[in-house]
Formats: sequence, structure tokens, C-alpha cells
Amino acid sequence: MANNTITFDPSAGVAYGVNLTIYKGADFRSTFQVKNNDGTNFNLSGYTGSSQMTKSVSVGSTSVATATFNVGFTSATSGKFNISLGSTQTRNISPGRYVYDILVSSGTSFYRLAEGNILVQGGISSAP
Repeated sequence: MANNTITFDPSAGVAYGVNLTIYKGADFRSTFQVKNNDGTNFNLSGYTGSSQMTKSVSVGSTSVATATFNVGFTSATSGKFNISLGSTQTRNISPGRYVYDILVSSGTSFYRLAEGNILVQGGISSAP
């Protein structure tokens, strides 16, 4: 499980870059804590989250999601949340490089908190 601290400035409009690794057929979870520029926690109370991964970003058209992550707020007032996929979901993802992003919204406020690459690793050996 990866732990990531994001420094987020809503006025900048730029997502924080975080690269992740998923192991095919294993549960995946990555935790995040969002901080303001001054180091205080970004309060995510009242926000909803969404996150998807896709093989590539298509310009001028909509990309088809390879997987949609579960987004869980573990302590919204402290800016803590996680994204996850179960082993059944990761088993169906082909090894390779993907892109993803994490979005949060509340009312008319919409932010892309993080984005980056995801490397999906396949197994080398098989169980006897």
C-alpha cells in the first residue's frame, strides 16, 4: 500500500503528479493526504471523489476507462482518502502502462487532485 502526501493549491488548477504500481491479481490500495500550501490539512468534508485509469488519453474524444477505482474518504476533515481496486478487478487488467486521475467535487467546485502513470505488473511465476 502506497502512502502519498499531496500539497494542493486550488487556485493553481494543477494536479499533483503521483505514479503508482498495481500488481495483477492482487488487491490495490493507495492512500493520500491532501495538504494546503501552508501545511495544514485540506478539508474534504462535503466532497465526493472519482478516479479512473485508462490506457491512453485521447485528444478530442472520450477515453474508455480500463478500471474505475473505489474512492473512500477515511478522514475528510484531515484531507485523508484512498483509492482501491479488488483482486478480481486487477486480474482483468493487462500488464502495461496506464494513466489515471483523481477528481473531487463539492457543489460547483471541481478539482483534479492527482494524476500520473500506473504501471500494471504481471506475474512471472505461477503457483504450483
